Amino acid sequence: MVAVNETAKSASLFAGAAPFGQCGGGGNNLETMTLNRRTFIAASAALASAPALGAVSASGDTDVAIIGAGAAGIAAARKVAAAGRRFALIEASDHVGGRCVTDTRIFGVPFDRGAHWLHMPDINPLAKLRTGLDLYPAPAGQKLRIGKRNAREGEMEDYLAAIVRANRAIQDSARGKADVPCVQALPKDLGDWRPAVEFVLGPFGCGKNLDEISAIDFARSLERDVDAFCRQGFGALLAKLAADLPVQLNMAAARLQSLRNSVEIETARGRITARAAIVTVSTGVLDAGKIRFAPDLPKRHTDAIAKLSLGSYDHVALELAGNPLQLQNDDLVFEKATSARTAALLANVSGTPLAMVEVAGKLGRELAGQGEAAMIDFAIGWLADLYGADVKKAVGKTHATRWSREPWALGAFSAAAPGGQPGRRMLMEPVRDRLFFAGEAVHETLWGTVGGAWESGERAADAALRLWGSAPSSTRRR
Repeated sequence: MVAVNETAKSASLFAGAAPFGQCGGGGNNLETMTLNRRTFIAASAALASAPALGAVSASGDTDVAIIGAGAAGIAAARKVAAAGRRFALIEASDHVGGRCVTDTRIFGVPFDRGAHWLHMPDINPLAKLRTGLDLYPAPAGQKLRIGKRNAREGEMEDYLAAIVRANRAIQDSARGKADVPCVQALPKDLGDWRPAVEFVLGPFGCGKNLDEISAIDFARSLERDVDAFCRQGFGALLAKLAADLPVQLNMAAARLQSLRNSVEIETARGRITARAAIVTVSTGVLDAGKIRFAPDLPKRHTDAIAKLSLGSYDHVALELAGNPLQLQNDDLVFEKATSARTAALLANVSGTPLAMVEVAGKLGRELAGQGEAAMIDFAIGWLADLYGADVKKAVGKTHATRWSREPWALGAFSAAAPGGQPGRRMLMEPVRDRLFFAGEAVHETLWGTVGGAWESGERAADAALRLWGSAPSSTRRR
């Protein structure tokens, strides 16, 4: 995806070796690592109850105003509610979930338009919350096509070795004094595996090509060696967690003014005055100036936002009835690419006829700019090259996301430009003690993930609650 793309780092190395990408730090071995089903079920059985709804502002005055009802905003609102403080949660679009939203109308089955992969369910905060929805383990590993055939065992080993060496080289370069683009750190002898390696670690894992990504940011991204899916959709899971929150939809914040003891938020429906404000919108929206700040944000914050720009990651969804590709449910397929014009395939999503061709990075951005028809033509042609021209006859309904054109997202998820990684911690600093930022970009190790956005929302809420002398309930990962 896109959208706070939980697909990244989910591309675990074939046979389950530690994953890489959204972007970053995978393991350096090829040992088999699979999800222990007993552990998974035990973790699911220990789900925590939702917090009791706190006092909600019935007027324009409140304790905490939360801008954006994506994962970070929902998490922040639940934390403030549990503390019994008044809050207002406003959302510019017509839905909750931000870049994690499930559609059931297009195909008649759950289709995650954005984030889809739920990483590390045994420790992921979202997997521990009671929703009643069905989480199940993602298959370990991936498949590789070479031309119109599956890779042989030796070829797969060569491919995996190339991925591991490239990943290790980026990790090693991040230990240096200067940050460099990831592409500069790659081994010089990757040979004809280089296009595939660059796609998997770059566009697929990070939404950007490797020449646009900080090696330090890549290296600091936590491993995600086990994944899960939500059968009803990841967006449906977030919507369930927001069900008891009084979200005000179609209500954009136009201007935030920091005063001595409060923050005033101007919207088309009036003004909200709060003791603190938590802004959870994407760096794309912030960089576009869709919300004005008075006084202006400090330069260190605007610089951080600019260097944490959103990449491009979209799903081209195809209805393929009858399983014409003869793949298992949720099979992840790459190809031994010969150029940057490549993609990834997630087949038979959650046991449905839905296939998602993932287009990302510079190619994805170019295709999205050409329109949905061009994206669909590319995806079908790419599949035909791998599985034969008869695939075209099996295609039913189609749809392509274009997150860079979504007005309240303007991209997929953040990946720091070279030299931009410190911006994540910079955005954790409050502005004038009452304005806080949260979202996937405001997490040093889980950036680009829904879990990271959730943790950052809780962290921002803890910081805001300190204005009343409330201590944070837990210490989150950085």
